[in-house]
Amino acid sequence: MLDKFFKLKENKTTVRTEIIAGITTFMTMAYILAVNPGILSATGMDADAVFTATALSAVVATLVMALWAKLPFALAPGMGLNAFFAFTVVLAMGHSWQFALTAVFLEGIIFLLLTAFNIREVIVNAIPMNIKHAISAGIGLFIAFIGMQNAGLIVKSDATMITLGNMAEHTIWIALFGLIVSGVLLALKVKGALLIGIFASAIVGIPLGVTNLPTGSWVSLPPSLEPIFFKFAFSEIFTTDMLVVLITFLFVDLFDTVGTLVGVASKAI
Repeated sequence: MLDKFFKLKENKTTVRTEIIAGITTFMTMAYILAVNPGILSATGMDADAVFTATALSAVVATLVMALWAKLPFALAPGMGLNAFFAFTVVLAMGHSWQFALTAVFLEGIIFLLLTAFNIREVIVNAIPMNIKHAISAGIGLFIAFIGMQNAGLIVKSDATMITLGNMAEHTIWIALFGLIVSGVLLALKVKGALLIGIFASAIVGIPLGVTNLPTGSWVSLPPSLEPIFFKFAFSEIFTTDMLVVLITFLFVDLFDTVGTLVGVASKAI
């Protein structure tokens, strides 16, 4: 049944391969469950509610991609948009998070319309391939930068903006250990190399006190969406600031999507 629906043999893959790939994909993108609430909570949004919204949006979008488009791409809230949302629109420009959320909502509708009428495809085809790959590289560097920050490998510096962290910290060496394991396995073309690297780092981190195992229940209901659900500022739609923010969101979203898609698809060929 799965083979017929997803055309596994036709695409030269197996159920086992797809399961390993799925788990690996989840483990490598699960950081968004912590990072997204952490960024958006700086605007005053409820972090628990954002956590639930992040998970739900990823589930729905990935299911659409899997069951409708039948492509092995997982989707989740994008890095870059959330940073612009929090640090530029809200904290720098002084707008409320409800204002920014309204801009994202309207931008999403326009994005869907551009897709439905194939306008987005025309725009994508007009972008030179080297620019598309450059966007992919930029997104990868941005995510790597966040990873190095979270590991403590790089820290803020007033003199040089960033500097090397305290190399005595266990988190740094565990992160480097995971990178080395994953890199060696990737070079040896071992399937599930990233997944093995993640698990190896997590296991090493247990005795060092870096990996924190749950102390309470392992299963619980997700936090409520009520604090942020449908909290839009529709009264500010027809303003110049809304137009500027909306266009910027649309521009970033378009190129972010193109870069990610090109980067992922190039590895699937």
